[in-house]
Amino acid sequence: MKKTLALFSLSLGIAVINPFLSVVAQVTNPQQIPVPITPEVLPPLQPISPETACNAQGCLGWDEQLWGNNGDRQALLASIDNSLRYLGTNKAATIYTDYPIKDISLDRVRRSLLRFRQLVVSSKSAAELQAAVYREFVFYQSVGNDGKGTVKFTAYYEPEYTASRVRTSAYKYPLYRVPPDFKEWAKPHPKRVDLEGKNGLLGNKSRLRGLEMLWFRNRMDAYMIHIQGSAQIRLTNGQRTSVGFAGGTDYPWTSIGGQLAKDGKLPLSGLTMPKLISYFRKNPKELSNYLPRWERFVFFQETNGAAATGSISVPVTAERSIATDKSLMPPGALAIINNSFPYVGSRGKLESRRVSRFVLDQDTGSAIKGPGRVDYFMGTGKVAGDRAGITGGNGSLYYLLLKQ
Repeated sequence: MKKTLALFSLSLGIAVINPFLSVVAQVTNPQQIPVPITPEVLPPLQPISPETACNAQGCLGWDEQLWGNNGDRQALLASIDNSLRYLGTNKAATIYTDYPIKDISLDRVRRSLLRFRQLVVSSKSAAELQAAVYREFVFYQSVGNDGKGTVKFTAYYEPEYTASRVRTSAYKYPLYRVPPDFKEWAKPHPKRVDLEGKNGLLGNKSRLRGLEMLWFRNRMDAYMIHIQGSAQIRLTNGQRTSVGFAGGTDYPWTSIGGQLAKDGKLPLSGLTMPKLISYFRKNPKELSNYLPRWERFVFFQETNGAAATGSISVPVTAERSIATDKSLMPPGALAIINNSFPYVGSRGKLESRRVSRFVLDQDTGSAIKGPGRVDYFMGTGKVAGDRAGITGGNGSLYYLLLKQ
């Protein structure tokens, strides 16, 4: 999906991951010239014993959502197959050749997925699958953002919006195709304000004139697609299509929610995407003041109704795909996440529940950096967006590899 960022991160900002420094030896001889000591950088993943994977809340891998009338076992199997397809590519072979943890190889990741798939098919309960995983797999825990396994979670989703193929008085905020000469653009790239103007309506004066692909009624709709990296589209002529990431200018993430909090417009504590959207609905003129502060600009391509696609070029699956920093984490691999997420309760309200879920690492994001960040794909549509918008908190991340 090459999405830009999770919704909750939009409001709370991005965790900064620092390497852990070794203790510098004291120099006892005043005439001795100190020798610089290279900072010790922890490997992003550390093998742990099965006992470590259990705590007062139970053992990891108790994934009840796979069973029952509303179970999503078929979705997990499809997600596994997507990863296996990726692992058969030349791109995967190249990446795993240089993967920094020698025990995690392409062959081991592939064999682990094949065996886990067999276990998912044959297991009759969450307990049976969990027991088999503990017998046959090694847990590799992410060191997190503190060296102790603390991982910050956010969630993202694929929005659905209405758009027009032509500009009208109502539909006037465009989404743009990637410029044909984009690879030749000089750096630093133009900023967002240079490409669309403060109000998003630079139009014929924009360098992107003629690259408009769809037009939206609400500027925030187009902006949200920039954040999520894809969207399903209902066209005003009754047809449907979809769009996906095609490129972006070279600027870092800026949290608009963080900027509002910095200016005293909203309290940072408890700031979620629904609150952020509500603020801009009540104060629409503020869009021109704050949206340009995220200088990065994203380009899109029409995907004709295809499912949202992750950075490893396979579809992402609702509640079975995660995004991590692919310079550190093994692409396509099997993992377990442990964190609290909002679920729709019996009365239709969102209720937090801590879960341990099997997922596939299939995506990344420009702001998902370091071993202490996971972005969880919630799915498509409004409910997924509502859930993603209030997801957050600290949890843990583990990768599963067959015992050698």
